[in-house]
Formats: sequence, structure tokens, C-alpha cells
Amino acid sequence: MQYQSTRDKNLKASSAQAILNGLAPDGGLYTMSSFDEVKFDYTTVLNMDTMSMSTKILSKLLPDFSEAEMAKLVHDGYTGKFETDHLTPTVPVGEDFILELFRGPTSAFKDVALSMLPRLMTASKEKLGVDDEIMILTATSGDTGKAAMEGFCDVPGTKIIVFYPHGGVSAVQQAQMATQAGENVCVCAVRGNFDDAQTGVKKIFSVVSKDQLLKGKGVRLSSANSINIGRLAPQVVYYYRAYADLVQAGRIQPGDKVDYVVPTGNFGDVLAGYCAKRMGLPVRHLVVASNANNVLTAFLTTGVYDRRRDLVKTISPSMDILVSSNLERALYWIDGGNAARTLERMKALQTEGVYRVDAELLAKLQETFLASFSNDDETKDAIRRAWEDEGRLIDPHTAVAWRAAESHFDPKVPMVVLSTASPYKFCRDVYEAIWGEIPGADAFAYMDALCDNTGVELPKALAGLRTKPVRWDDCTEIADIPQYVVNAAKRIF
Repeated sequence: MQYQSTRDKNLKASSAQAILNGLAPDGGLYTMSSFDEVKFDYTTVLNMDTMSMSTKILSKLLPDFSEAEMAKLVHDGYTGKFETDHLTPTVPVGEDFILELFRGPTSAFKDVALSMLPRLMTASKEKLGVDDEIMILTATSGDTGKAAMEGFCDVPGTKIIVFYPHGGVSAVQQAQMATQAGENVCVCAVRGNFDDAQTGVKKIFSVVSKDQLLKGKGVRLSSANSINIGRLAPQVVYYYRAYADLVQAGRIQPGDKVDYVVPTGNFGDVLAGYCAKRMGLPVRHLVVASNANNVLTAFLTTGVYDRRRDLVKTISPSMDILVSSNLERALYWIDGGNAARTLERMKALQTEGVYRVDAELLAKLQETFLASFSNDDETKDAIRRAWEDEGRLIDPHTAVAWRAAESHFDPKVPMVVLSTASPYKFCRDVYEAIWGEIPGADAFAYMDALCDNTGVELPKALAGLRTKPVRWDDCTEIADIPQYVVNAAKRIF
């Protein structure tokens, strides 16, 4: 199976090449042309443990690797990193289920994919005979950056630079990045929002040459964002894991449909669910849950994608995004693999800030994707009610999905809410939503108060942040991102 660009089907790559490249040369996203080659009988994985399930699914999506090769990569990527070998447990809460995706080393769902990507990348280098150093460039709205640095920390042959919006992440998220250890990492704030950082990173792939990065030594650029198929593929697995958990709990029978509710900004997490559906998993609806930056809700309702609006800073900052990069893949697939129309839409988004899809394509999208959004007041209310009514402590992103689940609840179809981060990563907002402000308290005081009031265990990695030294306090203008990369490359190579 060959991957190809969403904007030009003649630009092809093997799965290993797609992982190393990150983006296609024309700025498109690598994708399979159809799902025919990756479909399989989902019932064959329902009784597997998570490692075996991951091996089966990932070797389907990334066929350059045999099942034996993938089994080793999975074992090395996950063993000992998560709180449980199950990785992502599904637990009943009220009438729904919560898929806990935050049991990894950085307490966010990105750990599932970014524990695997470094293994996939180094294995791809070996398979393709590539000797170049790999320079990972990543924009983050809060969680990707830390999870990527944790995954790539001191991995031989790789370096990573992370950009995040200055003032646009939680205090705990910033502390996680600013204290990151490792000789091959670099972190920098951007005076702008996540979309600015993401656009800046994408441009570097075409603006910065290898020679500029490091004279006399080969350097290959790649990405750890979900634009990289090696980042997206591992996320497909936990949709199967949740479905298998419901079967094993006797809540459903194989073949029964399930709805998934996904808090999302860049559309990667929910796109993984769509991949699972197209591969054969019995998914009915994927509910796209957005915060006040409701560009996705508007698009899935009207067919008009319009980023020409002010970005709203919210208490769910990982979703403060107006350009949802992975939607490009969904449009490509649902529009029958029409690369020319995909290119036209992406050009319109870049130059005019808006594109439209016709009624037929919108109807196809709405067959699978439902949508709703919550403002901050509604999000806080959901946090409070989840605790008071169900004894469940949830972070603001999960709370957005919680409200969406309430809006789309159907007693006939089980609903799984994806819980994407530990509430302790957003301890101030979670605490204030339930009990109100603590005058003069910093993030760690809120963390302690939240633990004391709830008895919910505090992740050790987050608790230890307060004693770690700050290593990174760089900040750059948007226009200076390319030069920052050049300078940083000279320091860390």
C-alpha cells in the first residue's frame, strides 16, 4: 500500500517514507487512497490485550512493518510507561462510558501516539537506509509538545523543537515544557496563537533548506503533530480498545453500533475514530465537541469553513484552534479522493480564510459527524455537575465532550466520551469550577487543594514539576520562527 498526498495523488510514499517526511512535498497530508487495503475483521481483536491489538492494527495501517517487527516496536514503545498495561481503560460513568486516555507519562492522550512515533521514526530510518539526523518541528496547543519531547527525549539521531502560543497554555502545561530534560530538545513560545505556530512550522518545511539547518551534515525535517501519519495511526487503536471493553463488559454484542464523543481542535483525534469506522469497526456517530472556537461546529452545520474570526482564549486551551489541519484528510476521503478539489479548498483557506463544500458532500459528512460546542461557563458547569452528580473529576476538554454527550444522548446506543487529559493539568480551572477561587494561590496550590478536596490521586510526574528547574524560557515573533529553527539547530546538533 502506498500513501499519497491529499493534494496530488501522484506524490506517493511508502508508510515508512510518509512517517519520516511528515508532510508531503506540496504541503498536503499523506493518506491512503482508500480503505480497501486496511479493512479487516474487527472481531479478531476483541479478545486481544492492548499490545497485541496495537500490533495488529498498526501493521495494517503501516504495512512497511511486519507484525513481528511491529510487535517489538509496540512493546518497546509502551512497556512500563503507562499506569496500566491496558493503556487506555474504559470506565462507566452515569449512563455513558469514559475512555481514559491520560494514564501515560505526561497525563494526556497524546502519550498513546507519541510513545510510538519515535520508535516508528527510527525504525523507518533503518528500513530506508537513511543516515540523516531527524529534526522534529512541532507546534503545540498544550499537550503535544510535552508528550513529543518526552517521547523523543535523547532518542539517538533525532532532535526536536517545540513551539507553543505564549500565554495560550495552562500553567501546568507550560511548566511541563519549560522543565523538559534531554540534550536533543528545545522549546520556544510564540507571540501569537496556536494557528500562528502551526502555520509557521508548516512553512519551514518549504522555506528552510538542509544546508541552512546544519552545514556539512544531512538533516531531514519531520513533524510530531497529527499531520504525520505515524502520529495519527496509533490513536486508531483506542477506539477498538473501547469497543472491546464494552463487549467484554457485556454492554454490547459484536456488531452493535457505538457513538464516540471527542473533544477536538485540530481534528486528529476524531479522525482516528473515522479511520477505525472505515476499517470496519461498528461506529455510528462521531460527535465533534468544540469550545467557543466553534469553527468545526459551524462547518459541520453549514458546510462553510471560515477561520476569519478572532481566536478566543478558553479554559480548554488545547482546543483553541481555528485551522483544523486533519479535516483535510476527512474531506479527501469523503469526497472520493478528489485531490484537485482538496487543493482548491486548502488554497482558498490560506488566501481567503474560507472555503465551502456543496450540499451533497455536507450530507455525507453529517452521516458520521455530529457537532456541538460549549463556552467557558457551560464547560465549568459540566465540570461541577460531573463531580457533584457522578463523583467524577474531569478536565475542561473532557467537560466540553461531556456536554456534547448530554446533547446527543441516545439511550439505544452506548456512548463513549474520550477523556483527553488529567484534571490536574488544568487544576486552577477545575477547582474554581467546583469550589471557587483561592485568592493568591498558584497552580501548585490549586493542585494540592484539588487533591485534598477530592482524594483523586495526583499523577507523580505532575506533582514533581514544582521542584524541577526551568530550562526553557525562549520566546519569538511569528516571522522569526524560521531563523529560530536555524539558530536552534546549530545549538543542538
